[in-house]
Amino acid sequence: MDLRVIGCHGGETPKHRTSAFILDERLAIDAGSLTSGLEVEGQLKLEGCLVSHAHLDHIRDLATLADNRCQMGAPPLIVAGTRETIRILRQHFFNNELWPDFATIPTPDNPTIRYLELSPETPAPLAGCNVRAIMVSHTIESAAFVIETPGGAIAYSGDTGPTDRLWQVLDEQPNLRALLMEVSFPNREQRLATVSGHHTPQTLRADLKKLRRPQDLPTLLYHIKPVFQAEVERECAALEGVSLEVMKIGDQFLL
Repeated sequence: MDLRVIGCHGGETPKHRTSAFILDERLAIDAGSLTSGLEVEGQLKLEGCLVSHAHLDHIRDLATLADNRCQMGAPPLIVAGTRETIRILRQHFFNNELWPDFATIPTPDNPTIRYLELSPETPAPLAGCNVRAIMVSHTIESAAFVIETPGGAIAYSGDTGPTDRLWQVLDEQPNLRALLMEVSFPNREQRLATVSGHHTPQTLRADLKKLRRPQDLPTLLYHIKPVFQAEVERECAALEGVSLEVMKIGDQFLL
């Protein structure tokens, strides 16, 4: 498995991009910076995009991605998420008001995007993988994903604070190569993290300890808020009994 980091931050500056990852050049995981960080050639290779939830920093570049692919006559992109996430995309994003409805453009029979509604914990094929949505704890409906390929599996936390079911699923998952895990705020901002449905290093460690052997699972951290980047990195580096690496834009992992 080839994992590319297009964006991995919890905010945007000229040096920071919001969440977007590419697996084996075929499957995008969230779309916060898919067009701002990916050349058109790479955009056209995509077959599907998993959307963890409908907050703007995870869906924004679906708009320009659809526009580019429509102009280039690309095959329909499968946009996959849970029922509520798909509803929000239809009603509030691709609604012919905020942005054109690319599920009917250029024609309803040949659209630029097609929606795939994922039932929680039910595997579904997408871009050569089997994907499962696992519900997590955020301020709106949000899903983690377990993504299985012939070469192994990875997991993606989505935006979440402390949760339980995800860790049970990961403990049961064979051949799990890595976990992409959110952490957003430093420990001193615990109240803000809690009300916004995110992790601090201290809650992250407590959640990872719900795994049987957290030290054996490579955990790739994303979603750190740019203004707190150095502080969160220091606090994560001090955590014991876990295997953590902070991702950077342009990182590539062979898993």
